[in-house]
Parts: sequence; structure tokens; C-alpha cells
Amino acid sequence: MSNSGTCKIKQEYVVSDQKKELNLNHVSEKDRDSMEKSSKEISEPPSKKQKFSKNKLKGQNKARGPTYRVEKSEELCNTLINVIEGEEIPKCERNNCQFLHDISKYLEKKSKDIGDQCYNHEISGKCSRGLTCRFGNTHINHSEGTNKVDQDKFLLYNSNGPYTHNILKHDVQVALRKRTYDFSLAEKCVKYVDYLKKNDKEINNDDQTKTCGAVTDEDLISVLQREKKNIDWKDKLYLSPLTTVGNLPFRRICKEFGANITCGEMAMCSSLLQGSPQEWALLKRHKSEDLFGVQLCANNPHLLAKCGQLLQNETNIDFVDLNMGCPIEMVYKSGAGCGLMRRTKVLESSVRSISTILDVPFTIKMRMGVYNNENIAHTLAPKLKEFGASLLTIHGRSREQRYTKSANWEYIETVAKAVDGLPVFGNGDILSYEDYVKARQTAPSTCGVMIGRGALIKPWIFTEIKEQKLWDISSSERFDIIKKYVNYGLEHWGSDNRGVENTRRFLLEWLSFLYRYIPVGLLETPPQKINERPPLYKGRDELETLMASPSASDWIKISEMLLGPVPDNFHFLPKHKANSYS
Repeated sequence: MSNSGTCKIKQEYVVSDQKKELNLNHVSEKDRDSMEKSSKEISEPPSKKQKFSKNKLKGQNKARGPTYRVEKSEELCNTLINVIEGEEIPKCERNNCQFLHDISKYLEKKSKDIGDQCYNHEISGKCSRGLTCRFGNTHINHSEGTNKVDQDKFLLYNSNGPYTHNILKHDVQVALRKRTYDFSLAEKCVKYVDYLKKNDKEINNDDQTKTCGAVTDEDLISVLQREKKNIDWKDKLYLSPLTTVGNLPFRRICKEFGANITCGEMAMCSSLLQGSPQEWALLKRHKSEDLFGVQLCANNPHLLAKCGQLLQNETNIDFVDLNMGCPIEMVYKSGAGCGLMRRTKVLESSVRSISTILDVPFTIKMRMGVYNNENIAHTLAPKLKEFGASLLTIHGRSREQRYTKSANWEYIETVAKAVDGLPVFGNGDILSYEDYVKARQTAPSTCGVMIGRGALIKPWIFTEIKEQKLWDISSSERFDIIKKYVNYGLEHWGSDNRGVENTRRFLLEWLSFLYRYIPVGLLETPPQKINERPPLYKGRDELETLMASPSASDWIKISEMLLGPVPDNFHFLPKHKANSYS
């Protein structure tokens, strides 16, 4: 079925006479140069063989840079930001530190506060960004250059923590970077699996005496005889791991609306093993995430086994998921993501190795196949069960289809039937309770449903499903959700310049999905379908109209309502070039 269609809006809300203009602030330098060249061609008389270039933006922006860069020379040194009233001002001991060390000078130059109330100080009694906080009026003593702390509230807050788990420890990072972390157990597991394959033996968890065979290493034997933790997956609502937008603040929002299972963004094993702070940030877990996993991406058993051991030792997680669905060309060509679907021998070694080393369930998310007319998930699924997978999630599209076709829930049912006894989740095109019911009826053998884009467009979908209703949510209620996300972002990334702009960046990425929601009261035939696109329309009030805008410049306006004006050197490039128009 084609992934297209027009969503019917009540005629009184349709806007028919609005013209689009390109906003050059949201265009890449490459596209600007191309457009200038195109304009020059049009102004000059063409030669007989010359063809005009199309002066039109289309497709995706690739390799998008950061939205904002912090100038170190204008930022206060971390040594000085958290001086509490009555304490001595410490001295920076770093050689050639490029940050400011004059507190008075910094406070004089510091940008005007965005708001009067600091969310972090309000909930915990102390702001971790101290003097650099952009909401610091309530907790900064400007005359002394110190911070105010509500000790009673701070002690109470800490007594209920920690609030964020899986933070990379310094000694672990050093060991990873110096390659001194002991991965001997992971290597033994890979060798053991290879030994079994060469000798045509099977790992039989019901009879460890057979599996141990020639194995004499005590550590490996104890791992083989260890009992795995069990998870009841039945009828759970699973928030899909979502690159960039599936961050911790967003997952908190979804948990509050009723998501049962959450999973971190796809993390590259190679980067985790190098101790990359950016990659380890993807593993962070909020205390509200009571059933939480991390998703890994790798192309060989050695990387996966080592990461399995690392996660087993250094993190607090309930399951580990393998990404076998990523369609990105670079990932696919390396043999990871969808590429693993066509490398059965490597896949077997990988799944057997990491599932052996983990004491939590090892799950797999994959597509129907790589090519349009060659579905292979139903033949792979029984093998994955045999290799040691505890759960499969099937995205009802192939790699080639991307989002050009609707999700095939009939095929998801075929896969679920092919692996009797192994839980299977279905994924694709769920945007309402009606979609959920239809999916479960079409694929009754599935254990539950995973929701990705639907949650990005309307995170309250989990509430709709659990309460079996269609929610005509108001613009003010939707804005409150965005405000809560911003607060969670400032708590997670910080309330200084860097934290504010990180929060803004991820908010803008989310708004690129949120604007696709069409209010129920505007629809001629609700509910909205995820594959349908509406004509240009206005909302029932100004805020609803603003939130329906497909223009990145309007998303920035929304961000400025909560995070203040964008800085002078701010530049946001929307993922889809169509959003560069105003």
C-alpha cells in the first residue's frame, strides 16, 4: 500500500491563499551556492546545449552541524561556578585554562536572564550550573559572586536520588581510552561460541553439562550456568529507540503518558568501547524508567560481546537490544544495522556471544528484509530464537521502502507465527487507539506494540490507547507538554548557555514532528492517519495555528517563548529542506 494521501480538514480551517518564501537562515551553504548559481544561469542567455538548474530545494539536509558554538573565552571556568555563600573562592589548577576566571567581569558581561525562576533550584534547592545559570536571579548573589542553596530542600532531594543512572565513571573512561579494561571474559565467550559452531554443538541452557564440555575456565562456566532475568512483555506499550529525538527528557514525557517500556537511542559499540562521552550519554536512564533497555549497533561478535560485558558490569539496565533495522547507507555498508540480516554466520556468533555474557534479556529489532520484494524476517526469526534472542520487534517495512509504503502488519503476523514461544512486538504506523486495535487484530500472535513516529507526533498516544479514547487536546495543554520538556531538558543538559542551546536544539528536532499533529476538532473524519498530509490550515486559536506551522522559523519562535531569543551565532538547519520555507 502506498504511503500517501491527503488528510481532510474542515473547510473553515483550510488556508488557500498563503504564499511560501524561502528563509535563507535555514538553508545550508551548499544549497545557497547552488541557488545563486541557478539564478545566474537564468539571468544569462542560455547556449544551445545548456540546461537550466532547478531552483528548488528538496530532499534532506545531511551532515548538519551544531546550532550554537560556545566561546570558551566568554564562559566562566567550572572551578568558580558553584561557590556557595560563605565559602572561599577556589583557584583553577589547570594549566592554560581558556575560560574566564574573573567572576565580577563575567557577571557584568553575562547575558540577561531568560526567566525569573530556575527550575533546577526550585525542585532541588540547588542549581548545578550556579553562576552560569540563565535563570539565576533567584539563587545568585551578584554582589558576592556566590550561589544560594536551600540546604533542607537539597538534602531531601538527594535522599530520593539518584535521578539519573548509567553515568560514565572517570576510571572506566580512562581504562577504555587506554585499552586496559579487562575484556577477557568477552573474548572467551566469542571463542567458546566459535568452538561450538566448528564442532556442530549447540548451547542448551537446559543441560549445562553438555554445553560446558571442554570448557574449564571457571568464570565462563559461571556465566553459562547463570540464570537470566525474566521480563513479562505481554501487552506492554513500547516506546521505540529513536535517534536524536528519543532522548531522556522525551522519554520522561512518554513515561508520564503511559509508555511501559523505554529504550535509549542507538549507540555505536565502537564509540562506547572508546569511552566517548557523547555515546555514553545515550545510555543514561531516568529513575522513572522502570523497564529500560539500551540499543546497540555493531557489525561483529567481538564488539558486541565486549559491549555486553561492559554494560553488564557498569550500567543499570533491564535488557539490551540489537539494531538490525538501521537503513543508513554508512551503517548498512559496514555490515551493521540492516546489513546484519544478510550475514547469518556473523549474526549467529554475535547473538550467541552477547546473549551468553548478559544476565538480562537480549532482544532484536529488525525490518522485514533489505529489498522490497524479498522478505526474510520470517526465515531469520526461528534462527534468532535458537541463537539466544529473548524478544523480536519487527518493523513492517524493508530497508528499501523506508517510509514510502505503509507498514505491513500481515507480514508481522507471519513472523510472529514462525517463532512459537518467542515474544514478538510489531512496529509501524500507529497514531491512534483505532490504529492500535487494527494492528492487534491483524497480528494477534504479537505480544505487544512498539510506537515510534506516532509518539513523536503525539506523545499522549499511550494515554489514548490505555483509556481507549481519542483526545482532542487543546493548544494550551500541548504547550504545557513542551514547557515540561524544556524543564526536563534544562535539568538534564543544564541551565547555562550550553545547556539552554542543547535543550533548544533537541526541542526544535522534536517540533519537526510535533507540528504534524492535526487537532481532532479540525478533522472531517477523525482519527488522523500517519501517512496522510493536510493542506495548509489554521487552528482554533493563534497558538494552535503556530504549532501547526511546517516552517522552522516558527519552531524557533516557539522555542523563544520558553528559552529566550536565539544567540547571534545560532543556526538551525531542519532535517527536511521543505521546512526551510516560511
